[in-house]
Amino acid sequence: PPPPPPPLCLPLILNRPDSQLSLKDGQTDLGEPPATQPTVGTNLTDLTLGRRRVTVRELGGCMGPIWPSYYRDCGSVIFMVDAANTCQVSSSCVQLLSILSAELLQHASVLLLFNKIDLPCPMTLVEMKSLFRLDDIITHASQPITVLELSARSGLGLREALRWLDSTLKE
Repeated sequence: PPPPPPPLCLPLILNRPDSQLSLKDGQTDLGEPPATQPTVGTNLTDLTLGRRRVTVRELGGCMGPIWPSYYRDCGSVIFMVDAANTCQVSSSCVQLLSILSAELLQHASVLLLFNKIDLPCPMTLVEMKSLFRLDDIITHASQPITVLELSARSGLGLREALRWLDSTLKE
């Protein structure tokens, strides 16, 4: 029989399919962070984490209505929120709650990333947690939820996000 496909993670934080980000034992340099741009459709990226390969399917926020069609093969979710866009907080929270309530994702690990912390006026982690009522969400969600801050542009927090993904694959 053919080998099983690599684990699937959905949605994604990175969107350069030609990039080869990796997290290998002892490696300290992740290289240049990938170019960033808003996701308008769906992209697939293969990441190498140690000796494992994981396929990450990035789905843009505007693709929210069709996200459920990708849940079946998903073992983990990376949900990114623009910490500098106060106008989108409520819709981001609604989308997150929709993901957390999806039956097919009840056992998926969830990484909630607050992105764009490198911009001049992002909301603080305390503000974001308050606006999302994260304590309540984490208490009532069936999934394990990890919260990190990130700058996809500068790469700040990227190593922690990759470590999270690597650790969820080991579980």
